[in-house]
Amino acid sequence: MNLIDVYIGEVTRRLPEKNREDIALELRSAIGDMLPEEYTEEDVKEVLSEMGNPAVLAGNYSDRPMHLIGPRYYDVYISLIKMILPIASVISLISLVAEYIFSPTEGKAVLDIVLTIMGEGIWRIIEVGMQVFFWLTLTFAIIERADKGKDTAPLTTDLKKWTPDDLKKITYIPKKRSISKYEVFGSLLWTAIWATVYFYANKLLGIYESNGDGLVFVTPSMNQEVLNGYWPAVIVIIGFEIALALYKLVKKQWTKRIAFFNTIYEVIATLVFIVIVTNPNVFQPEFITYTSDLFNVGADEFVSRIVWGSSAIFLFFAGLNSFEGFRKSKAQ
Repeated sequence: MNLIDVYIGEVTRRLPEKNREDIALELRSAIGDMLPEEYTEEDVKEVLSEMGNPAVLAGNYSDRPMHLIGPRYYDVYISLIKMILPIASVISLISLVAEYIFSPTEGKAVLDIVLTIMGEGIWRIIEVGMQVFFWLTLTFAIIERADKGKDTAPLTTDLKKWTPDDLKKITYIPKKRSISKYEVFGSLLWTAIWATVYFYANKLLGIYESNGDGLVFVTPSMNQEVLNGYWPAVIVIIGFEIALALYKLVKKQWTKRIAFFNTIYEVIATLVFIVIVTNPNVFQPEFITYTSDLFNVGADEFVSRIVWGSSAIFLFFAGLNSFEGFRKSKAQ
């Protein structure tokens, strides 16, 4: 393991994106000047010890003060905020969608459902953020005040004093293989969106017409009873997608195992999609008649175009996502 690369990564990840490359070059040059020509790992450790804790060094480069909680616990506090907040937000969104999926909504207008989910979703994210921020801040404030030690050196996430040996616990992740928390959050958010659309297809997907005052929902495109008949397979896909996203969050980088699981997910999701879309009763007759007349084609030809076109698009993106997964897992 290249301790120098890991050390520089630990410093620069705490800095603004625009400054990271320049500071990384500066640090690499400074460390190189301090090392002998034929250095050993012990030489590297000695130089890194002189350089000091990466959090302290990053604080010297940063123009943002580290005094919200205090320099000793600040890095641990921020790390937990960044880790817990996205997870808690996504869980709250998924639970909200699940409540609407499994609760009766007959008679409710589609606009009311969408606005309710959006409004409650935004409010729940704000509420969760406030709760996470409040309780973590309170906890660390109590810990800091209960700590009677005079050592003000920042602690690691293990609540121990930093040493160069801590770098061995950190896996060096090349930039091209890294999986950001935002990518995981986006994946979970997308799961919540498409699951909502699937179980509310008869209220969300269909023909809309303008009557001068706004859009009016004329007829749904999908047969909700047919879609609901596939709910066990859809729930399995949702669970697989959530589990894969959380696995990515833990690993933080693309690996061959993640790429393999990602391919399995793409295959299963594609097969289920094709089975559903090729069901002869999945589209509403009114929708087929309306759209086939609109495009001046036969009803059977129109359905065939939808089935083959959507299947081809789904297969293309499934193959692309699988290929990208293996490509990223091999990146250096």
